Amino acid sequence: MQSDDVIWSVIGHEFCSYKVKTVTQNFCRNEYNVTGLCTRQSCPLANSRYATVRENEGVLYLYMKTIERAHTPANMWEKVKLSKDYSKALEQIDRELKYWPNFTIHKCKQRVTKITQYLIKMRRIKLRQEPKLVGVKKKLDRREATRERKALSAAHLEKSIEKELIERLKSKAYGDAPLNVNESVWQTILDREKTGKEKERNAGAQLDMEADETDGEEEEEEMEEEWDVEGGEFVSDFSGDEDGDLDDLSDLEDIVDGGLGAEESGDDQSDDDSSSEDQPPSKTVLGKRKPKPTANAPPRKKLDKPGRRGPRVEVEIEQEMESVPLTRSALANW
Repeated sequence: MQSDDVIWSVIGHEFCSYKVKTVTQNFCRNEYNVTGLCTRQSCPLANSRYATVRENEGVLYLYMKTIERAHTPANMWEKVKLSKDYSKALEQIDRELKYWPNFTIHKCKQRVTKITQYLIKMRRIKLRQEPKLVGVKKKLDRREATRERKALSAAHLEKSIEKELIERLKSKAYGDAPLNVNESVWQTILDREKTGKEKERNAGAQLDMEADETDGEEEEEEMEEEWDVEGGEFVSDFSGDEDGDLDDLSDLEDIVDGGLGAEESGDDQSDDDSSSEDQPPSKTVLGKRKPKPTANAPPRKKLDKPGRRGPRVEVEIEQEMESVPLTRSALANW
């Protein structure tokens, strides 16, 4: 026979696995406790007539225990589903617990009120768009990383095997017709390798052409910079005074040819030979003429390169041979 006083004397003053002691008061962790406090009226173990309210997936249930079912622990608690309407749920509690102690009725209603409030709050939170927290599974991430690393190493191994087989095929290690291998497989591999080499060759040729173009442009820019720094100008060798001198020299040559004798002509020929040896042949100079630097000339500063230049002009400069030197007899006759 169950005795509530004996049970409470043991679990209330000695030991209870559901009891949680604190500085202020003791709490009870039993799921059927209606208040959560460890007291004589609230203890579900020390009361043979007990009632409480529990929630399961948003639905409220009223649990009742009587002394008549104490001998069958599997059927000890009677469960009654409460209505979702708050006022109807309170009416059900009053009807089911009509002749029960007022303390039990009041605590069950209080528990229904509290559970209904936090269910409403849960529904409001679900309607909000808040970030969802997802747990991090370190073991699963570590396992996936290991699988990826193994798959990558296997892919490298397959590529190395394929390369080795291609080299053996080229060296004809298996003969002209390899055994156990479809010819189309070898042909596709060779075609793929050939197209890859052609692409590399075309890319190299394009890079060489671009390098040559850039080198030519750099050389032209350097030549223009040097010409701007030196400050040279293109000047013609012929002027008005020089043209008059050339006419006078032609007249003198006619006089010398008509008046001189054989001896004088021989002397003139020797002089002409010597003068021709000393005088260099005429040359056609293209491009620029650099002036000779002087010893005491100050160092020139580098001029700023202008943003734009006009068209580039090439000037041809011709150097004429000097006239035949005059002898004393020619001067006397002249």
